Amino acid sequence: MASHCNLRRSVIQLYKELQFMGREYPAGADYFNKKCKAAFLKNKDEKDPEKIEMLINRGRFVQKEIEALYSLRKYRAMKQRYYDKDEMDKQSKKIENFIKQL
Repeated sequence: MASHCNLRRSVIQLYKELQFMGREYPAGADYFNKKCKAAFLKNKDEKDPEKIEMLINRGRFVQKEIEALYSLRKYRAMKQRYYDKDEMDKQSKKIENFIKQL
């Protein structure tokens, strides 16, 4: 179990990292920052170290999900640049037909 100072440092570091990552959020940096701040303020009075660690872990999970979102966005942009639009349409139709069969 981490001490109070280490937990505080971890929370502040997580907040700063999320704020930094929010600059590229698809819905806009302001939207992301408001939601992030609201989430942290909602739990600001938490005193239980185990609960704080659980919240930090949830924040790290959100951070990884945002990184995955950014990677997917970059992948899609690269795919659009390098693949023919007709070929992408054919692949989309194949996927749609496959989903309909399920």
